[in-house]
Amino acid sequence: MNRTASTVRVILFDWDGTLLDSFAAAYVSMFAALGIGWGEREFARHYSPNWHRVYRAARVPRAKWEIADRLWMRAYKRQNPSLLPGMRATLRKLHRHFRLGVVSSGSGWRVRSQVREMNLRRYFRACVCGEDTLRRKPNPAPLKLALKKLGARLQETIYVGDAAEDMQMARRAGVRAIGVLGPFPTAARLRAEHPEVVLRSICDLPAYLRAEMAWRS
Repeated sequence: MNRTASTVRVILFDWDGTLLDSFAAAYVSMFAALGIGWGEREFARHYSPNWHRVYRAARVPRAKWEIADRLWMRAYKRQNPSLLPGMRATLRKLHRHFRLGVVSSGSGWRVRSQVREMNLRRYFRACVCGEDTLRRKPNPAPLKLALKKLGARLQETIYVGDAAEDMQMARRAGVRAIGVLGPFPTAARLRAEHPEVVLRSICDLPAYLRAEMAWRS
């Protein structure tokens, strides 16, 4: 794969933990309501953007997954998550030079409503969510669907995320994988996937690309 950044025209992002400041509290509340003795330590050990993997690790019976989903959403709404610091200005800057999109494992009704409520629709030309494909991260299907929606080529695309599954999906799809550190406990597993770089946040992405490309903020 040609990794010369001058070919990059498309940037696709994970949502939770990469752009949005969401964390474990909703899971911990949900587990407590289900009578499961999981705290942030257990969540950190088993976290995955595919929440069904988390349910399996916590041994939530399959018959209770819908109940778990409702409990999680109730707790999540109380969190009132917001964009990570500096994110809006960074998206505005990147939008001037690249086509942007979101590829998330999150439910479409939640992610799309958050994008709309945060007035970000102007920045994203595609938004692929958990139910949009039969298979989820780390399967490459969601990322490939976003590429199709954007009419983008593999060699002109990068994917940015905070979890190991994000890097695995990007690699399997054949696009560049850039890691970022977010509020989720994913740093060790993220680095173990050897992305081309691990940034402190998306806010460092413009400078990273500017070092390789002839564009100005």
